[in-house]
Amino acid sequence: MRIAYIYDAIYPWVKGGAEKRIYELSRRLASRGHVVHCYGMNWWKGENVVIKEGVCLHGICKPTNFYSGDHRSIIEATYFASKVLSSLDMDCDVVDCQNFPYFPCFSAKLLCKLNKQDLFITWHEVWRDYWHEYLGQKGVIGKGVEKAVSRLTENNIAVSERTKRDLEALNVKGIHVVPNGIDFNEIERVKASDTKSDVVYMGRLVRHKNVDLLIKSVRLVAKVVPNIRVIIIGNGPENDKLRGMVSELGLEKNVEFTGFLSNYDEAIALMKSSRVFVSPSTREGFGMAALEANACGLPLVTVKHKMNAIMDLVTKETGIICKPSDYDLAVTIIDTLEKGKGMRGRCRDLARRYDWEKICDLLEIVYET
Repeated sequence: MRIAYIYDAIYPWVKGGAEKRIYELSRRLASRGHVVHCYGMNWWKGENVVIKEGVCLHGICKPTNFYSGDHRSIIEATYFASKVLSSLDMDCDVVDCQNFPYFPCFSAKLLCKLNKQDLFITWHEVWRDYWHEYLGQKGVIGKGVEKAVSRLTENNIAVSERTKRDLEALNVKGIHVVPNGIDFNEIERVKASDTKSDVVYMGRLVRHKNVDLLIKSVRLVAKVVPNIRVIIIGNGPENDKLRGMVSELGLEKNVEFTGFLSNYDEAIALMKSSRVFVSPSTREGFGMAALEANACGLPLVTVKHKMNAIMDLVTKETGIICKPSDYDLAVTIIDTLEKGKGMRGRCRDLARRYDWEKICDLLEIVYET
């Protein structure tokens, strides 16, 4: 097959769940004899078209800021969508466009109609009523755009069962679930860091991740476990606020910020030397970092929320789900620290089922069907 992926961000220049998914799947599909192209912004220096690990990367425009203040930039989304529309040389059988930031999906639909190609849209999240919280009164526009995108094709892929359920609430049918994955053998290869911790968080420092809730809970945990040590891996617009909170609460000896770690092995090594992975996020389309933590043998602690897909990864043997409050999170962290050692084997068993090779097998079947 000849396959084209459309997404503005390209790994490893931009690192996130969607970027990593496209990278891992595209290079595996290429190694299996498929011709794979990725169309995004030109994040690298040099020619607009380069070959990397058997995949042809097309930088169809200059990169621009993803965010305008705390929100995803509409200007960036429409700019990239216009450049997708001008990429009329996409000679392929299948076009897989990521649902976010929505506008490129309309461009991809038009191209596919003109070129008689099959359009797939991969859904990482479905926001529905969350649009009103995100944009206020303008949320009705975002909600309408999301619904319109859900009608563009009958070939919709959801990265989790939760995302599938949210799509079904929009009356979308025939949804294929092809989850995100991990390179289990690669994670196995990494040795644990010499830097030990009790709790680790890895992800963007943005408001809906609720890292402030984790910090507030650490203050309570420290009353029972004075030497509790927490490592926060990641960066984002909430960085300064969170560091200030740690200082105000007098938790400098308990909480360490690493910032963004460009070396993936370093992040995995820090998780392997920890005991519990905590994600207080109330909005996750899948939760790749949580799955990587499972592969490192760490039980998960996450919060109950209708938009948190990490809950789907948690069983009685692999973690605990609690209410999104500092007290409940603190109690659950203490409980999991006590029980965590007995969960390590089950955590790794669950993660092994999500190896990228198995995910790639599933995706091939979806495309071919």
